Amino acid sequence: MNEKRSSMLHGILLIALFACASFYIGDAQIFKELSFSPMIIGIILGMLYANSLRNHLPETWVPGIQFCSKKILRLGIILYGFRLTFQDIAAVGISGIVVDAIIVTATILGGIFIGRLLKMDRDTALLTSIGSGICGAAAVLGAEATIQSKPYKTAVAVATVVIFGTVSMFLYPIAYRSGIIPLSPNEMGIYAGSTLHEVAHAVGAGNAMGPEISNVAVIVKMIRVMMLVPVLLVLGWWVATRASSGQGKSKVSIPWFALGFLVVIGFNSLNLLPAAVVDVINYIDTFLLTMAMAALGAETSIDKFKKAGAKPFILAACLYVWLIGGGYLLARYLAPIWL
Repeated sequence: MNEKRSSMLHGILLIALFACASFYIGDAQIFKELSFSPMIIGIILGMLYANSLRNHLPETWVPGIQFCSKKILRLGIILYGFRLTFQDIAAVGISGIVVDAIIVTATILGGIFIGRLLKMDRDTALLTSIGSGICGAAAVLGAEATIQSKPYKTAVAVATVVIFGTVSMFLYPIAYRSGIIPLSPNEMGIYAGSTLHEVAHAVGAGNAMGPEISNVAVIVKMIRVMMLVPVLLVLGWWVATRASSGQGKSKVSIPWFALGFLVVIGFNSLNLLPAAVVDVINYIDTFLLTMAMAALGAETSIDKFKKAGAKPFILAACLYVWLIGGGYLLARYLAPIWL
C-alpha cells in the first residue's frame, strides 16, 4: 500500500512540476501579451510529455496523473467561485444576464445539433459546445468531470477554445477602434463578455479597448461563468438518463463540485475575507487548474488528435461565426432594451 501511494505521489509531483513550469513560462512577455494563462500552457506541456517521454516513465505513476485530472480538477472548479460574487450580477443589470443566457443556450444546443449533422463523437461535440458557450477551458473541465469523457476529447475541445478565443481577443479591439463594430462602450462590453471564450480573452480584449468597456466585459463574462452551474446540473441529469437507456429508473448524478462552486460564490459575496486572502486563493486555484490541464494533456497523444479529425474544429468554427454574428445582434438590438 505504501509503495502504491509513493508511486501515486510521483505522478502528482510530476504534474505539479509541469504546473510550476507553466507559471514560469507564462511570465514571459509574449505569453502575457497573448493572454495565454498557465492553464493553456499546462495542457501544451502535458501533451508534449505525452508524445515524448510518456513511454519512458513507470506506469505506476499513471494513477497520480489521473488523480490530478479528476480530484484536483473538481477542487479547482469549486475554488473558482472565489472569482465571482452575486454583486457582479447586480452591477451589470438584466441586459447582460439575458444576452448571456441566450448565448449560452443557443451555443450549446446549436453545437449539439451541428455535431449530429457532422456525425461527430457526442462527447467531443458537447465539450466543444460548452467550452465555446460558457467559459472556455474551465467549462470544458467542468463538463469533462461530469460526463467522464476520455482525456483526449477534452484536449481537443480546449484546443478549439484556445484557437478561436485568441483570434477574437485581437480581432475585437481592431474592429471596434476602426468603427467596423458600431456599438456604444456599454454594448461593446456586453458583446465582448458574452462571446469571448476565456476569461483571459475578455480581460485582454477589454483592456485593449479601455476601462469603460473592460469593466463591463469582465462582469458579463463572469456571469457566463456562473451559468456553468445550471448547465452542469442539467448535464448530470442527462448523463443519468442516457445511462438508464430506458431500463427503468437511474440515479441522477449531481455534480457536487458544481454546487460547491455555487456555495463558494455565495460565501465570497459576503466579503468576509480580505482581498489579499482572496487573491492568494485565486492564485492557488489557478495552480490546481493548471495541474488538471497538464494531467489531461499527459493523456493526449497525437494519434488521438488524428482520431478526432477535423470535425471538432469545423464545429468550433461554426459556433465562432454564431458568436460573432449572433452576439453582435443581441448586443446591438436586444441589450439596449434593458439598459
